[in-house]
Parts: sequence; structure tokens; C-alpha cells
Amino acid sequence: MSTTASSPSSPALALPRPTPRTYTATPARSPTSLAVAIRSSMDSPPPQQEPPKRVLVCGGGVIGVCTAYFLSKSGAASVALVEQSSVACAASGKAGGFLALDWCDGGPLGPLARASFDLHRALAAELDGPRTYGYRALTTLSLTVKESETESAQQPKRAPRDDAVLPDWVDGPGRAAREIGSTDTTAQVHPQLFTRALLDKAARDYGLEVVIGKATRVNADGRGRVSSVVLEGGRVMEADAVVLALGPWSGKFGLLSSQFGVYGLKAHSIVLEPREPGSIGPQALFLRFLPSGGGPAMDPEVYPRPTGEVYLCGMSSREEVPDDPSEVSPNPESIKVLKRVARAVSTRLADGAARVKAEQACFLPCTEDGVPVIGELPGLEGCYVAAGHGCWGILNGPATGAAVAELVLEGRARTVDLTRFSPARFVVSRKR
Repeated sequence: MSTTASSPSSPALALPRPTPRTYTATPARSPTSLAVAIRSSMDSPPPQQEPPKRVLVCGGGVIGVCTAYFLSKSGAASVALVEQSSVACAASGKAGGFLALDWCDGGPLGPLARASFDLHRALAAELDGPRTYGYRALTTLSLTVKESETESAQQPKRAPRDDAVLPDWVDGPGRAAREIGSTDTTAQVHPQLFTRALLDKAARDYGLEVVIGKATRVNADGRGRVSSVVLEGGRVMEADAVVLALGPWSGKFGLLSSQFGVYGLKAHSIVLEPREPGSIGPQALFLRFLPSGGGPAMDPEVYPRPTGEVYLCGMSSREEVPDDPSEVSPNPESIKVLKRVARAVSTRLADGAARVKAEQACFLPCTEDGVPVIGELPGLEGCYVAAGHGCWGILNGPATGAAVAELVLEGRARTVDLTRFSPARFVVSRKR
């Protein structure tokens, strides 16, 4: 259920602050050594199997958590989530959390995005999303902001009032403003709180087990079907179905990287706490930012949150993904540019008017064809992948999780057709 936006004078919503989780792992089993048998994607499909009794989901980002949530909620199998660091510690904790109903229409993501937008609304009603993780409907605007040559030395010029669509808090030199999303078609969540709310619900009410450990290998039996996952240190976790939702770390997992590529797009963001949070309204901004002194235009984004915080992101580049999420650090120059954007947009976000709460970066998982990889891996029965969602991971997490859960338990997805996302497309392309 969507919420109506509060007025600019309303106090900031007091959402729970993200806190570290500690999970206790179950005792280790002795390791086994089984080779993974790879079948050709052109082979005949295996006969219908019984629903799996034990499912392991590897990856504690929004895609893995949504998948584990719907699997465990079904009650059809025992489900465990395996995460190497902490839940929502990477892009799922540092993303903007913007949701759009129809922005992916006309492309392969369109049906997935529409189904997921509706699922977000349903989950918000089920989990009290407005209170627990800041779900709310938004008005979304695009505008051009030209940075003053004097930067923040003087107050930015007030936007002309013929741009009547601009809210009062956007008092910088913005122009050509237009509405590109309404409260019916755009919304937001706090991504880390959303991901953890799903995890907590699944663990508390549906029996989801959470294990901290790094998956290093998937084992198969002599018939070419998943049998277990090996964790770093040698622990073996038995399973008859495995979902690999490893985000940008998919490219470092040999079973996946041998079949397709997932690379990391490093995106930067800052989180500001204005001195007057009640003066910032619920309008998301998609900017065309023209820096002073010339140079190429940039496309940063601004998301006020019901917590009173304001999130700004942009400055993306393709870089090598480190082995450990804790090793990701922002580029200082990129952070400086985002602070300049904040000053140009609003005096309420300028130095002295807002405290910088976070300077951060994360890696968005991207594929070479721009389409997520979702489905059963060719050649390894019972092993599924869900990765490569790019900048739309938070939006498309629920529908991806629901569809993968259906695929694992029933043999086909009902929430959305996953054919376009199948990893088999890479096998076919290599044979051409």
C-alpha cells in the first residue's frame, strides 16, 4: 500500500537505524570433493524432479534476500541464506532505493519492473513499510542545474518561477523542470532497512537460517545435479537446490564466470542531514548538471528520505571489484563533485546547512548485454543464478525473488516470464 507524501513542514519520520547483525553458524561438516558435471544447454531437459527439500541461497543482497524470503515463506523447503560479510553491506545498503513502475517499459525489463513495483507496494502493506523502512510514494522531477562560476561563495540564484513545478526547497539555478513520475508511478524505500526487514521477517516467522560464510564452490553428484556448497574454510552445506545471487562478485565465482560475465560499475553517493529536514519535500530529482568552467554534463540524482536525510548519487565508472565488500572506498574527487551538486541544487544542502553523514561507494552488478541473468544454469541441474540487475536491483528484487522461488520449487516462474533472462542465452551466443 502506498503512502501519501507528508508536507514539507512535517517532522522527519523516525525509522530504525541500520545496526550490524550477528548470526551464529551451525557446526561445520567435513569437506567432500565432487566435480561439477557440465551438460550442454542443447541436451534434453531432465525429467521432472520432486521439489527440493533443502535450498541454499548464496548472497545477502536484496536479490538473495528477496529470493530467500519467498522460498522460506512458501514453507515447501528448508532454506538457508549464506552471506560472506553482512546482509545488505554493499549496493543493497548504499543504493538510492528509487522505484519506478514504467521506466523500463519497451525493453526486456518492463514486465519484471511492473511486477516488482506492485510487489513492493504489497510488501509495504505486509511489513508496515512506511514505518519500518521508509516506503513512500514520490513525485519525481527532471531539471537542468548550471553551477555558478562562484560555486558556493554566494547564494545560488532562485529558479525562475515559470518553473512552477519546482518545490520551494530547490532554490538553486534550476531550469527546464518537468514532472517525470507521479505518486502513482514512482516511490522509494531505504534499501538497507528494506532488505533487513525482509530478512528479519523470514528468519523470525518462516524459519530462514542465516549463515555467515563465503561460498567458494558448488558440488554436484554423479548425475550432474547440485549436492552441496563448500564454504571458505572447508565447511560443506548439503543442498538439492542452490541459488547464486552474488551481485558484482558473480564475476569472481568460477562456475558463473566460465559461462557469462558480470562486471562492477562503481557508483558514488553521499548522505546529507539538513539542519531543517522538515523543509525538504518528497520529490526525487534527476538532474542534468552543467559544471562551472565547462566540461561534460553529468546526471546525478537526489532522493530526500522520510528520515530527514537526503541521498545524492552519481559519478559512476567501471572498475575492478575487490574481493571483500569492506574494501570498497569512494574516490575523493567524485565525492567533491557530489557536494558541489548539493550546493547548486539547494541552499539547504550547502556547507553549514547540512551535515555530511556518509561518503560512500558501491558496485552495481552489470552484464555486457544490459539484461540480468536469472534462471537455471545450463549443465548443472538445481543450480540457479540471479544477478546483473544494474541500477534497478532494489526495484526488481521482489519480483526476481518471487519468480526464482517459483522456478526452484515448481519448475516454472509464474510472477514473470524469465525466458529473456536465461543464462542459456550466453551458451547459444558462443555457439554462433
